[in-house]
Amino acid sequence: MEPRPFVPDDFDPPTSLTAERFRLEPLGEQHNASDHAAWTSSIAHIRSTPGYPDGSWPPPDGMSLEANARDLRRHAADFAARKGFTFTVLDPGSGDVIGCVYLYPSDREEYDVSVQSWVRAGSADLDVPLADAVAAWIETDWPWQKPDRYGR
Repeated sequence: MEPRPFVPDDFDPPTSLTAERFRLEPLGEQHNASDHAAWTSSIAHIRSTPGYPDGSWPPPDGMSLEANARDLRRHAADFAARKGFTFTVLDPGSGDVIGCVYLYPSDREEYDVSVQSWVRAGSADLDVPLADAVAAWIETDWPWQKPDRYGR
C-alpha cells in the first residue's frame, strides 16, 4: 500500500502568515546569511525549545555558510515537492531572520504533522506567540487534524 500524501493533491499550501511582530515566508537560499546568523547566535536557546529534544539540531559547533545553504536548498525542494513545508520567520521591520517553522510528516502514528519552531535568543519573547499563531494557522488553513506541537 502506498503511503498517504502529506497534503492532498488539490491542496494549495499557504505561503505566508503575517502577525504584528513577525511574518512567515517559505525558507529559501536567499535567506542563507541571515538564517545562519540567527541560529548560530542562538544554539543553546534553540536546543532548550520544545521540539528539539534529541539535541541533534542545531549542531553545537555550527556549520559553514555553504552547508547551511545546502540545508536551505533541501528545505526548498521539500516545499516544492510537497513533502515538508519550512518557513523563515522574519522581523517585519528589518526583514532579518528571527526564526524558523518546520511542518513535516510526523514519525508518530497518533499525529499527522510535526510542528517545530524556534526563534533567536534575542527574540525569545516571540517563542510562544509564534507557536500559538502557527497552531491557529494550521487549524484554519492547513489540512491536518492532529498536529504534534511537542507539548506546546
